[in-house]
Amino acid sequence: MDFLAFNQGVIDEFRANEGVCTGPFEGMPMILVTMTGAKSGRTLTSPLVHSTDGDDPIIIASKGGAPEHPNWYYNLVANPTVTIEVGTEKWEGTAHLLEGEERERLYEAQAAQMPQFTEYKEKAAPREIPVFRITKN
Repeated sequence: MDFLAFNQGVIDEFRANEGVCTGPFEGMPMILVTMTGAKSGRTLTSPLVHSTDGDDPIIIASKGGAPEHPNWYYNLVANPTVTIEVGTEKWEGTAHLLEGEERERLYEAQAAQMPQFTEYKEKAAPREIPVFRITKN
């Protein structure tokens, strides 16, 4: 599968349908996170599922339970300033890598909404899957 082409299709569908996606993301809360590449310095956009805590989007670097972090994790650690698109809203924000109790609470909250995250946690072990809070700038 051409991962970049797949992601671009999801991004295009998201923008054409006010944040609603079909296929494997049908019914899922989607978000677009535009960031700066850690190595390339290029502007990159990742379509991700998310949950919320108050007004803040929560994104999880599960990579489907892979043993390694997704590339976008490294981009956010290196360059936490992002542009967020949720539905028809677009705003600037900062990605905060969470730890400890807050990380665990928000991971479990998303897993309660989307049970596949429980499976991802088991598959990824012993890797601890990173969790980010996005706050508006």
